[in-house]
Parts: sequence; C-alpha cells; structure tokens
Amino acid sequence: MSFAVRGGGRLAAFQPRARRAATRANGAASLVSLTPPAARDLRARQRRALLEAGAEIRACYRVLRKGGLNVVGEVLRGQGPFVELEHYPRDDVYDEETGAQYYYHAHRDAEHGHFHTFLRARGMPQGVAPLAYPLGSEPWPSGADAHSHLIAISMDAYGFPIGLFATNRWVTGETWYPCEDVIRMLDRYAVDHAFPSWPVNRWISAMIVLFRPHIERLLRHRDRVIAAWQRAHPGQDVFEDRALEATGWLPISVDAWLEEVAAADRVA
Repeated sequence: MSFAVRGGGRLAAFQPRARRAATRANGAASLVSLTPPAARDLRARQRRALLEAGAEIRACYRVLRKGGLNVVGEVLRGQGPFVELEHYPRDDVYDEETGAQYYYHAHRDAEHGHFHTFLRARGMPQGVAPLAYPLGSEPWPSGADAHSHLIAISMDAYGFPIGLFATNRWVTGETWYPCEDVIRMLDRYAVDHAFPSWPVNRWISAMIVLFRPHIERLLRHRDRVIAAWQRAHPGQDVFEDRALEATGWLPISVDAWLEEVAAADRVA
C-alpha cells in the first residue's frame, strides 16, 4: 500500500488487521468534568515559554513544507505498508540521553493516527515512584525498564495535530505513576537527535511544551477518572479493565492556541 508523504497531500488510511479492534466508547470522560485551559490564567513566564515553543513548531512546519513533507509522512517514510496497530517507525524513536521516546500508530476512528509519548526511567526526575497498587493483576515494567506514558497526540489526514488524550495503563503497558509525578516528567521530555527526522523530533518536543497546560489537565483528570472507575468497580484491577481505554480527550489547534496565548500576553 502506498501513502502520501507530501506536505499538501492527504495521507492514506491504515490497512486494518483481519480482526480490527473496535474503538471503545466507554464514557470515561463523563465520569469527571474536563475543560480546556485558558491562556489568561497562565503566568507571564508560562506564556512566553509557550510562545517560544510555538515558534519552534512553526519553524518545523516551514522547513517540512518547503520539502513538500509533513510530520506524519516523515515517520511513515520508508516503513512499508501502514498497518493498524504497528509502530512507526519500527522499534520506536528513543533518545538514550534524555529517556524520551515516541511512536506513531493508528487504530481509532475520527483521526489518521496518533503519537504516543513516553519518558523512560533513565530520564525521570528524582523522587518519582510508581503507584503502590495492591489490586494489580499484571506486572508493571520496573527498574531500568520502567516508562511513563505522558500523552497521546491525535493527528489528522494532512499530518497536523487535532487533539490530545490520556489513556489507561493497559493501553501502552506503562508503569503507572501518579499524575503529579508525570507532570514533573514533562520538563525532561526532549528528543535530541535526527532519527527519523530532525524537524519531527523538534516538533514533538515543542508540542509537549506548547500544550503543557492541556497535558496537565488531562493527567489530573486521568487520575480522577481512574479513582471514579475504581469506586464503581471495587476489588477489580482498574488498570487492566479493557472497558476503560482513553480517560480524556481535548481538541487542540496550534494556531488557535498561539493566538489565544499571544492575545493574553498583550493584555497582561
């Protein structure tokens, strides 16, 4: 199967597996309210950091566009057919110095695919620790293999981000850390090499900065959803419950958020 990688082209959809996993509508988001952040509520220093990250993202789009490329096309390039649930690029992208990791794949409706971002143990700040959970029915990665899922970035068919979402533990097989620990990890996320694409690695690193207010909300909301689900299912391992997949989703637009942040910065 061929797919478009040119900047102005529409990316082809994935090839479904013989038995496609259906997107689960579990209503988790309705358990706990979730609203997007407002730029006016951020401190001036935070807004400046976001604007700098936005400039970096726009620079990445500029150089990709000049080559007729886009973010998603870069991670799919040379990888063969785009197959449901397979990781792209193969074996993921990993920075051995920072512990940052990501991959792209597809299995959900209403998007082309999504990036999963992680921080592995070697990059985690001191003092973080996995959640103590006596109901656990499956082993969690530990020691040097421990890794925390930060956020997933939903992409459209033209290679642009349209949403962020958080997930339950079983979705990525992560080590579960409390939300405040994961928020501390956001500062450590940076992919500082050129495989598979220098602009894509700079883009995804900057996305974590630009949308940090959204990510923090999604992570805190994630833990509230998990707690509510546990109360509704006492005695069960909530982290392995296939009925709870995505815990929350927020729509995003790079341009709209940057305009809001810039406007709030002018008023302040």
